[in-house]
Amino acid sequence: MTLEELVPCDRSKMQAVSEAVERVLVAAQHQDRLTVGVYESAKLMNVDPDSVVLCVLATDEEDEGDIALQIHFTLIQAFCCDNDIHILRVLGMQRLATILGEPEPGTEPRDLHCLLVTNPHTDAWKNQGLAEVASYCTESRDKNQWVPYVCLQER
Repeated sequence: MTLEELVPCDRSKMQAVSEAVERVLVAAQHQDRLTVGVYESAKLMNVDPDSVVLCVLATDEEDEGDIALQIHFTLIQAFCCDNDIHILRVLGMQRLATILGEPEPGTEPRDLHCLLVTNPHTDAWKNQGLAEVASYCTESRDKNQWVPYVCLQER
């Protein structure tokens, strides 16, 4: 049984949040506020957890059997919960790679399983998409879904 089968969803809400996630990630990448990779994310959260406003954990169906990745996700989720960081599970690694830009041919692909969006310690970076995603995460927690998910759709 998959996560989608266990948790019913409102398709229009899911699509709106999915689009907001894409906008947030693209904006964060352009403003150098995106940390990519499980280990890089763990290092940042250890050094400056207060700067992290969103943690995106991305997988596809083939990743569900990766025990090491699931252990990393569990530890990251626990840390995020302890530090009041919004967490979101994302399905659709190919779409994620597309929106963040494919690596140069011949280079090592980036580890897109964990992405952190950071916020400067000022109010200079306001993002409507981030507010939508944060609202979705809060609503999900109110429904006892501690790690909400969205599916990124190919276009």
